[in-house]
Amino acid sequence: DRLGRCRTLAGARSPTLTRSIAMLVGCLTLAAHPARARQFERADSIVDSGIRRGIYPGAVLVVGRAAGVLHSRGFGHRTWGEGPVPSPDSSLWDLASLTKVVGTTGAVMRLVEQGRVDLDAPVVRYLPRFRGPGKDRVTVRMLLDHTSGLRSYLPLYRLAPTRDSAITLLYHEPLRRPAGARAEYSDLNFLLLGLLVERVTGQPLDRYVPEAVLAPAGLTRTTYHPSGPPSLTAPTGRYRGTPVCCRVNDQNAARMGGAAGHAGLFSTGMDLARFARLWLDRGRLDGRQVFQSATVDRFLTPDPAAGDRLLGWERANPDHRDDSAYGHLLSQDAFGHTGWTGTLLWIDPDRDLFLVLLTNRAYAPRIGRSIRALRGVRGALADAVVRAVDSIPTAPR
Repeated sequence: DRLGRCRTLAGARSPTLTRSIAMLVGCLTLAAHPARARQFERADSIVDSGIRRGIYPGAVLVVGRAAGVLHSRGFGHRTWGEGPVPSPDSSLWDLASLTKVVGTTGAVMRLVEQGRVDLDAPVVRYLPRFRGPGKDRVTVRMLLDHTSGLRSYLPLYRLAPTRDSAITLLYHEPLRRPAGARAEYSDLNFLLLGLLVERVTGQPLDRYVPEAVLAPAGLTRTTYHPSGPPSLTAPTGRYRGTPVCCRVNDQNAARMGGAAGHAGLFSTGMDLARFARLWLDRGRLDGRQVFQSATVDRFLTPDPAAGDRLLGWERANPDHRDDSAYGHLLSQDAFGHTGWTGTLLWIDPDRDLFLVLLTNRAYAPRIGRSIRALRGVRGALADAVVRAVDSIPTAPR
């Protein structure tokens, strides 16, 4: 059926020449590698099962290596049974917490490379209003690996009517445990990191991140405020029966103006594939050094106090729990991140392999406890992808 859609495309009109060429090249690749398409049939069926079970209405899957993409496909629709099949190239998805690694972690990496931020400096050096008992011992590193001692969540959008009042509450939030004692995943850490980036650079997050991270990496479709046709953006909510499109689903991010350290970015499957390739090749992409390899290594060096948390990322460590979103076959050095709207990105350097799964689970799921059901899909998919690529030789770098 996919080759049939490709044949139809050959005679169809497309909005732009660039998109037409990209889609036709993808179709030619599929036609040239039918065996490879069959290799991923199990992975495709697992993604499709999430739609059949009512977990999400649409999805895109992209699998690849540092050298390029091995497999990409769209599934379902923007909403339940309506709209075109999502495209890995052009469909935009609310990344939710993938914003932490794509936008905010990348911005901090850039500032570290420039000598403008010291990972082991106290946060109060950059954010003077971040004061209170024990807070002088909280470092930038502790925000990145979630060992700051802050609680996991605070509904700022309910407690504060404006961005300024929300920031004041955030600065006044007390520590719940001694800084550096252990990791507890917290949106508050990355809200603070977003403010830190703004304070150091003197620019809003939605201006600095595109200039310092997205543009150098060639993430041309990734943005904080999608302004294109609503038909290209997967809705993540519904208001009075109408899909809510092109607005960040996370309400704390909305209170911060739509761009925050923990959420706010929208992206495509292919843009995230580029981002994953950059990490697989230790900061290098398409012959250019986007980040220094030493910086990438530094952010991926584990600290015993942080458990499974790296700087920005989570170590996959699939042995640690039965319902791991990363399955049970990834290497011990694999790392990734998930997002509440239904997003997943993991990278396995030992296998030279990455996986991108973008869904809009947050849009009217048809089953209860959909986030738990999605975790099962993610884990099964991870294992299926590893099995699918085990027989594909790795290209020399």
